Amino acid sequence: MTRAGIAVLVVVVGAAAAFAGYRYAVSRMEHPPAAAPAAGAERKVLYWYDPMQPQQKFDKPGKSPFMDMQLVPKYADEAAGAGTVSISPQMVQNLGVRTAEAKTGAIEERFEAVGTVAFNERSVVQLQARAAGFVEKLHARAPLDPVKKGAPLVELLYREWAGAQEEYLLLRKSGFSELAQAARQRLMLLGMSEVQVAVVEREGKVAKRFTLVAPISGVIAELGVREGSTVTPGMTLFRLVDLSTVWVNAEVPEAQTSWVTPGASVEARVQAYPGRAFEGRVGAILPEVSAATRTVRTRIEVPNPDAILKPGMYATISFRQGRKAQSVLVPSEAVIRTGTRDVVIVALGEGKFRAAPVELGFESGGQSEIRKGVQAGDKVVLSGQFLIDSEASLSATVARLEGTLEAHKGRGTVSEVDAGKGRVELDHEPIPSLQWPKMKMGFVVENRAQLAALKKGDAVEFELRPRPEPDGSYVISRIGRKP
Repeated sequence: MTRAGIAVLVVVVGAAAAFAGYRYAVSRMEHPPAAAPAAGAERKVLYWYDPMQPQQKFDKPGKSPFMDMQLVPKYADEAAGAGTVSISPQMVQNLGVRTAEAKTGAIEERFEAVGTVAFNERSVVQLQARAAGFVEKLHARAPLDPVKKGAPLVELLYREWAGAQEEYLLLRKSGFSELAQAARQRLMLLGMSEVQVAVVEREGKVAKRFTLVAPISGVIAELGVREGSTVTPGMTLFRLVDLSTVWVNAEVPEAQTSWVTPGASVEARVQAYPGRAFEGRVGAILPEVSAATRTVRTRIEVPNPDAILKPGMYATISFRQGRKAQSVLVPSEAVIRTGTRDVVIVALGEGKFRAAPVELGFESGGQSEIRKGVQAGDKVVLSGQFLIDSEASLSATVARLEGTLEAHKGRGTVSEVDAGKGRVELDHEPIPSLQWPKMKMGFVVENRAQLAALKKGDAVEFELRPRPEPDGSYVISRIGRKP
């Protein structure tokens, strides 16, 4: 071998030795060996089991009812819960693990939604022209100007009304009561109100100009005329809105619509007044879901006596429906949501942690309701739980891989072959890796084609591996005649 080849070989051997030492050190850190029992101390036995049927547990030693072999004890220091991971105290401190106790309590059904302040459309008054005429004088000149009830808005000249009034006054003076009554009815049909006709009767002269006053206090939402313009019957002159009550159109998520009921009390807040809460109630839940946002528009009625809530303002609405029945509560920060499952890391003590899948209920005020998976009194991890969950998942994955790849070799003699069912019965020798004694038993063979070359009495070598299903049984992954 050349010097260059020798050098390469030395480098490869050194790298392999370093890697092996590294893996050994990591394995010792992650899975420190269990301390040996003190001299004279007895190991605690949890139960006895048959290695061929490990799912069956027995409370005392003896002979297996399934096989001709003694039951094997399972010791407490050998038990390891599924999904459990052990972390050294130093690592726990480095991760900054904080825990909290799961408690029994009642969670308040409360959530928030955003909305926009809008006019209360039920308090809108629309003023229209009742006849053809002209705008003589406009008192309210700009949209959104505030107006008081009874304040003059516009002076109108109705020429048609003037001629009808003259006819009515002449017939009234002439004594033709029936004709006068017909003329009065004509004034009403032309659009004059009872009050306006009474003024004409009282004064006994024609009123050419009429002043339109505001029927409510509010703001001018729409201004449809200007001074000097012509008006026609049915033309909108003003649209007034009362601001003593406003609507807040809240966008409630579809999933939380069941929490909202008409008449329920809510609380609204706006950025313009951060320290003030506006009490309101749910007026209506509109029967439509937005296809873009998957929200349901909910109409909130909020009193606004000072008119400080302006249409267009953004508001945050807090919905609350009282408290639910008693249940197990944990801080919401303890819950890990992966999209396919919800997990809480439970601290078992002495550096042991368990990933517990949970079924979540409602969430409010930083507390989450746990319907299944955690009991009151359990200590749950609030910080560092993502690293612990990753470690637990990695440990479980490695264990499954090792179980899949692990193969136990054995030798024996074929007692019976059933190629149709893919089974073989073997009188095998002891298998040390499984602690199995010499016995006769049947197995399922994964590759049935391997049975074609076997017959009763053949000496064979075979490999066993655990079934994919966690039932504790084994299948033959490879079998062949012994060379």
